[in-house]
Amino acid sequence: MADHSGQSTHWASIGEAGTVLGMKSLLLAYRLFGRTGFRLFLLPVMLYFYATRPVSRQASKAYLARVKKFVPKEQHSTLTPFRHFWCFGEILLDKLLVWMGHIRHDNVVFATPDTFDRADTQRRGGIIIVSHLGNTEVCSALAHQLPDVGITMLVHTRHAEKFNRLMKQTNPNAAINLMQVTEMSPATAMLLSERVSAGEFVVIAGDRVPVSGGTRTSVVDFLGEPAELPQGAFILASLLQCPVYLMFCLKESGRYHLYMELFTERLSLARKTRNEGLQLAVQRYSDRLASYCCRAPLQWFNFFPFWQAERPRTSHSADAHATNDKEAP
Repeated sequence: MADHSGQSTHWASIGEAGTVLGMKSLLLAYRLFGRTGFRLFLLPVMLYFYATRPVSRQASKAYLARVKKFVPKEQHSTLTPFRHFWCFGEILLDKLLVWMGHIRHDNVVFATPDTFDRADTQRRGGIIIVSHLGNTEVCSALAHQLPDVGITMLVHTRHAEKFNRLMKQTNPNAAINLMQVTEMSPATAMLLSERVSAGEFVVIAGDRVPVSGGTRTSVVDFLGEPAELPQGAFILASLLQCPVYLMFCLKESGRYHLYMELFTERLSLARKTRNEGLQLAVQRYSDRLASYCCRAPLQWFNFFPFWQAERPRTSHSADAHATNDKEAP
């Protein structure tokens, strides 16, 4: 959980609240007393963050107000900012348990088995676009479902340095290879191309604007209002000419359900219509993300001003997209 001042609205500028010691204490509470004991220790922690993080609290309120328009009215009373914070804390524990190896293949429901089988039997690499919805770390279950397939997860480890350090301490032999990427340079794209050509999958988030503050974003409709989403995953897909999948992991009825969809066999973007093609691709992704957010509204964890109406205009807006054709992905 984090917050930032009103002077900056980029998610990467949010400082990390909490420490490795704090997370270790919560993890120790779980080991000693189980999930019930963990929740007792979690309550004062979440109350503290809820009281001291006004920007995150307001961002949560703004998101929930939008998602309420798309879910049944009987759910509205449960969609409160504190419940949103609480759900984040609960899933934080699950993230640690995944990396400790306590959430295994048998604990995950593969809700779209045909798509997983297809990805396995084709023996082709590809890109898997994920989000900050649910528990992305459960993607490690995919490594067990596809034991002969390499998986590289692109992360901004500078933003979550403390959490990643703790995860490495809990399980240094994790199945997924984490790669720190603050921007998609040509060298990085070439390395990823080699991995995909070798049949590996690259996992990348599709709901955070570039850390570099570049112009590679699209303004799309998300839950009924304009929001800025990155083009990076789709630019990479167009370069690699490989299958693109979407994957969402939601905690439903106490178990994680992993959904995987084929987005496209190959994303081809003609130079003359490149911007339009990217816009359509990002909008399609936004529509699918919104659909899954409505399935589990409290599990989308972006505690910062997200919609354009909430953020001051910056130089990395959609108006600058006309220059994108000359830029590296």
